[in-house]
Amino acid sequence: MSSAVDTLAVAPTLTRRPGRLRRFLAHRLAAFGAVTVVLLLLCSAFAPALAPHDPLDLDTKFRFLPPLVNLSFPLGTDELGRDLLSRLLYGGRISLVVGIVAMVTTVVTGALIGLVAGFNGGWTDTLLMRFVDTMLCFPQVFLLLVVAAFVPPTLVSIALIIGLTSWMEVARIVRAEILHLKEQDFVMAARALGASGSRIMALELMPNVAAPLLVAATLKVAAAVLMESYISFLGYGVQPPLASWGNMLTNAQGYFDTAPWLAILPGAMITLTVVGFNFLGDGLRDALDPRLRIDV
Repeated sequence: MSSAVDTLAVAPTLTRRPGRLRRFLAHRLAAFGAVTVVLLLLCSAFAPALAPHDPLDLDTKFRFLPPLVNLSFPLGTDELGRDLLSRLLYGGRISLVVGIVAMVTTVVTGALIGLVAGFNGGWTDTLLMRFVDTMLCFPQVFLLLVVAAFVPPTLVSIALIIGLTSWMEVARIVRAEILHLKEQDFVMAARALGASGSRIMALELMPNVAAPLLVAATLKVAAAVLMESYISFLGYGVQPPLASWGNMLTNAQGYFDTAPWLAILPGAMITLTVVGFNFLGDGLRDALDPRLRIDV
């Protein structure tokens, strides 16, 4: 009798926690976001194979062709007779490349500043955090437009500008994690064994902030795609004849009444991308946070 009671008492502790993958898949919106992101990346990567036409080819005989009217132009054509499907595919390549490069710039810059500030503390922490506060005082769009006015708009420069004006939140996240982690026993043990500060930061602290950084990275891709679209819409982003979803919206603003699909299609792609990356980030946060317990 006592052994049965003991077994029942121990049983809950032996129940296997759902794995991270199961926790992620249990988040249905996150699974939708992951599928959406993978499809967008595949379509952009294989744009030359999927596009029915060259995105720069002009055919004025087919100007303003609506979607689903001509099988040669399944999503219609623009004001110059260019195939919209091809331009969406190639525009996705540019928008996603800008988003990913900007995300890498944001994460690397923010992680380094947050790591140094949180680990060293003292005047280093105060100085760096006051710099972060100063940067946060200016709206990102204002910073983007000011810097873009003095830098030639190339693919690399646009991505770097977006990345270098959006790292502040990442720095705060990493600093908060480091302030908590550097007082833990494993860091104290590394100090006692004579590990240098740089070794502790690289091998002990950074691997333990990988989860929040991964979540921040997915969310920053969405924010960077949105920002690229915004500044391209204002004329400071990717320049014609190259196609991005943002400058496609710019070109469509004069045809809202006569050819609304010119604005609807790139707008829908931007929305789908932002929603997909945001859902993916939410799912990763729930799956990687050990404090959350989701029954599957």
